[in-house]
Amino acid sequence: MHPSPPSGAPPLDAPRPRTRALLAVPVLVVLVTGLAVSRGDGLAADLAGGALYAALVHLLVLLAVPAAHGGRAAAVALGVCVAVELAQLTPVPAAVGEMWPPAAYVLGSTFVATDLLTYLAGVLVVAGVEALTGRRRRRT
Repeated sequence: MHPSPPSGAPPLDAPRPRTRALLAVPVLVVLVTGLAVSRGDGLAADLAGGALYAALVHLLVLLAVPAAHGGRAAAVALGVCVAVELAQLTPVPAAVGEMWPPAAYVLGSTFVATDLLTYLAGVLVVAGVEALTGRRRRRT
Protein backbone atom coordinates (compact mmCIF):
# COMPACT_ATOMS: atom_id res chain seq x y z
CA MET A 1 0.00 0.00 0.00
CA HIS A 2 1.26 3.45 -0.93
CA PRO A 3 1.50 6.16 1.70
CA SER A 4 -1.10 8.89 1.41
CA PRO A 5 0.06 12.24 0.06
CA PRO A 6 -0.14 15.26 2.37
CA SER A 7 -3.45 17.07 2.44
CA GLY A 8 -3.90 19.24 -0.66
CA ALA A 9 -1.12 17.45 -2.57
CA PRO A 10 -1.89 15.61 -5.82
CA PRO A 11 -2.21 11.83 -5.58
CA LEU A 12 1.08 9.96 -5.87
CA ASP A 13 0.04 8.34 -9.16
CA ALA A 14 -1.09 11.65 -10.72
CA PRO A 15 0.98 12.84 -13.68
CA ARG A 16 3.32 15.68 -12.95
CA PRO A 17 2.33 18.88 -14.72
CA ARG A 18 4.19 19.74 -17.88
CA THR A 19 6.85 22.37 -17.54
CA ARG A 20 7.26 25.19 -19.99
CA ALA A 21 10.98 24.48 -20.23
CA LEU A 22 10.34 20.92 -21.40
CA LEU A 23 7.71 22.10 -23.89
CA ALA A 24 9.99 24.76 -25.36
CA VAL A 25 12.24 22.16 -26.98
CA PRO A 26 9.56 20.44 -29.10
CA VAL A 27 8.06 23.84 -29.92
CA LEU A 28 11.38 25.00 -31.38
CA VAL A 29 11.97 21.70 -33.21
CA VAL A 30 8.51 21.74 -34.80
CA LEU A 31 8.78 25.44 -35.65
CA VAL A 32 12.16 25.08 -37.38
CA THR A 33 11.07 21.90 -39.17
CA GLY A 34 7.85 23.57 -40.31
CA LEU A 35 9.71 26.58 -41.67
CA ALA A 36 12.10 24.28 -43.54
CA VAL A 37 9.22 22.23 -44.98
CA SER A 38 7.41 25.41 -46.05
CA ARG A 39 10.24 26.05 -48.50
CA GLY A 40 9.41 22.80 -50.34
CA ASP A 41 6.98 22.24 -53.17
CA GLY A 42 4.51 19.52 -53.87
CA LEU A 43 1.96 17.47 -52.04
CA ALA A 44 4.34 15.96 -49.47
CA ALA A 45 5.56 19.39 -48.36
CA ASP A 46 1.99 20.69 -48.19
CA LEU A 47 0.78 17.74 -46.10
CA ALA A 48 3.78 17.83 -43.78
CA GLY A 49 3.43 21.58 -43.41
CA GLY A 50 -0.20 21.29 -42.36
CA ALA A 51 0.54 18.57 -39.83
CA LEU A 52 3.48 20.51 -38.41
CA TYR A 53 1.35 23.67 -38.21
CA ALA A 54 -1.27 21.83 -36.16
CA ALA A 55 1.39 20.18 -34.00
CA LEU A 56 2.86 23.62 -33.30
CA VAL A 57 -0.54 25.06 -32.39
CA HIS A 58 -1.14 22.10 -30.06
CA LEU A 59 2.27 22.56 -28.42
CA LEU A 60 1.63 26.29 -28.02
CA VAL A 61 -1.67 25.53 -26.27
CA LEU A 62 0.22 23.21 -23.91
CA LEU A 63 2.93 25.85 -23.45
CA ALA A 64 0.33 28.48 -22.59
CA VAL A 65 -1.51 26.20 -20.16
CA PRO A 66 0.90 23.45 -18.99
CA ALA A 67 -1.69 21.91 -16.67
CA ALA A 68 -4.28 21.57 -19.47
CA HIS A 69 -5.85 18.14 -19.88
CA GLY A 70 -4.48 16.49 -23.01
CA GLY A 71 -7.86 15.98 -24.66
CA ARG A 72 -8.95 19.55 -24.05
CA ALA A 73 -5.67 20.93 -25.34
CA ALA A 74 -6.02 18.81 -28.49
CA ALA A 75 -9.59 20.02 -29.03
CA VAL A 76 -8.57 23.66 -28.61
CA ALA A 77 -5.65 23.25 -31.00
CA LEU A 78 -7.79 21.55 -33.63
CA GLY A 79 -10.46 24.22 -33.20
CA VAL A 80 -7.92 26.99 -33.75
CA CYS A 81 -6.56 25.28 -36.87
CA VAL A 82 -10.04 24.74 -38.32
CA ALA A 83 -11.01 28.34 -37.56
CA VAL A 84 -7.89 29.65 -39.31
CA GLU A 85 -8.56 27.41 -42.32
CA LEU A 86 -12.22 28.47 -42.53
CA ALA A 87 -11.15 32.12 -42.27
CA GLN A 88 -9.29 31.53 -45.54
CA LEU A 89 -12.70 31.39 -47.24
CA THR A 90 -12.71 35.17 -46.70
CA PRO A 91 -10.23 37.68 -48.16
CA VAL A 92 -8.99 38.71 -44.69
CA PRO A 93 -6.01 36.32 -44.21
CA ALA A 94 -4.65 37.03 -47.70
CA ALA A 95 -4.99 40.78 -47.14
CA VAL A 96 -3.23 40.59 -43.78
CA GLY A 97 -0.48 38.47 -45.40
CA GLU A 98 -0.01 41.10 -48.09
CA MET A 99 0.29 43.87 -45.49
CA TRP A 100 2.66 41.86 -43.28
CA PRO A 101 4.12 38.81 -45.08
CA PRO A 102 5.10 36.84 -41.92
CA ALA A 103 1.37 36.67 -41.06
CA ALA A 104 0.90 34.33 -44.02
CA TYR A 105 2.76 31.62 -42.05
CA VAL A 106 0.10 31.85 -39.35
CA LEU A 107 -3.05 32.70 -41.30
CA GLY A 108 -2.40 31.15 -44.72
CA SER A 109 -4.22 32.59 -47.70
CA THR A 110 -6.17 29.89 -49.54
CA PHE A 111 -8.72 27.41 -48.21
CA VAL A 112 -7.77 23.78 -48.91
CA ALA A 113 -10.14 21.15 -47.51
CA THR A 114 -7.42 18.49 -47.20
CA ASP A 115 -5.60 20.75 -44.76
CA LEU A 116 -8.30 19.91 -42.24
CA LEU A 117 -7.18 16.27 -42.29
CA THR A 118 -3.53 17.19 -41.94
CA TYR A 119 -4.41 19.32 -38.92
CA LEU A 120 -6.12 16.34 -37.35
CA ALA A 121 -3.03 14.22 -38.01
CA GLY A 122 -0.70 16.79 -36.42
CA VAL A 123 -2.87 17.14 -33.34
CA LEU A 124 -3.18 13.36 -32.99
CA VAL A 125 0.60 12.92 -33.11
CA VAL A 126 1.13 15.43 -30.30
CA ALA A 127 -1.75 13.90 -28.32
CA GLY A 128 -0.20 10.45 -28.76
CA VAL A 129 3.20 11.60 -27.58
CA GLU A 130 1.54 13.36 -24.66
CA ALA A 131 -0.31 10.18 -23.72
CA LEU A 132 2.88 8.12 -23.86
CA THR A 133 4.95 10.59 -21.88
CA GLY A 134 2.11 11.10 -19.40
CA ARG A 135 2.12 7.37 -18.65
CA ARG A 136 5.85 7.47 -18.14
CA ARG A 137 5.54 10.42 -15.75
CA ARG A 138 3.03 8.46 -13.66
CA ARG A 139 5.38 5.49 -13.37
CA THR A 140 8.45 7.49 -12.34
